Amino acid sequence: MSKQFAVIGLGRFGSSVAKTLHSMGYEVLAIDRDSGRVQDLAQILMHVIEADSTDEMALKALGIRNFDVVVVAIGEDIQASIMTTLILKEMGVKKVVVKAQNDLHGKVLEKIGADKVVYPERDMGIRLVHNLISPNILDYVELSNDYSIIEVKASKFFDGETLQSLNIRQRFGCNVMAIKRNDKYNITPSAKDVVRTGDTLVVIGHNDDLQKLEEVCVNDYEA
Repeated sequence: MSKQFAVIGLGRFGSSVAKTLHSMGYEVLAIDRDSGRVQDLAQILMHVIEADSTDEMALKALGIRNFDVVVVAIGEDIQASIMTTLILKEMGVKKVVVKAQNDLHGKVLEKIGADKVVYPERDMGIRLVHNLISPNILDYVELSNDYSIIEVKASKFFDGETLQSLNIRQRFGCNVMAIKRNDKYNITPSAKDVVRTGDTLVVIGHNDDLQKLEEVCVNDYEA
């Protein structure tokens, strides 16, 4: 049976999550206490409800505990975000994913049992900065405070070299997880695989080590 999702809070982030899940064929219940947001999304989704998520009885009436994942995407109202998360966990919802405004908000959410805390504004900002610094950095995903994954567009520095001759692990302390060429991924690249200009390398490593690799990409791009 397909997973069922509920999204609470239909601002830009929440509505984007709800619409994306819907477009992928999942059943989505969207909830907000703002009637205008509910009406806007009701034209796209089948199940959009106006309700106050800090009202435990209202959530029980919606059968919220039966959903596999509940995304709490409440924007500015941190108190409502925390209260909603607490109620959902006490009701026994299997997985609660919550949008945090800042680190302190995120720590509180983790303390009260949120299964996953996301920082969409912060993460988007980090991705943008890395892309601005080096156009060769296509994407940046923070795994923790110390480790990340980046997608690097191969430039002249990489062209015609094998992974063995590039020796990225020894030179930069990073590992190449995959090579993408012409929309096809090689997820188990060998030391003998040759890298060409325009390939995408998916690289994992400590942030300090990834920064060294980025600096090479910047210099190569600007040369």
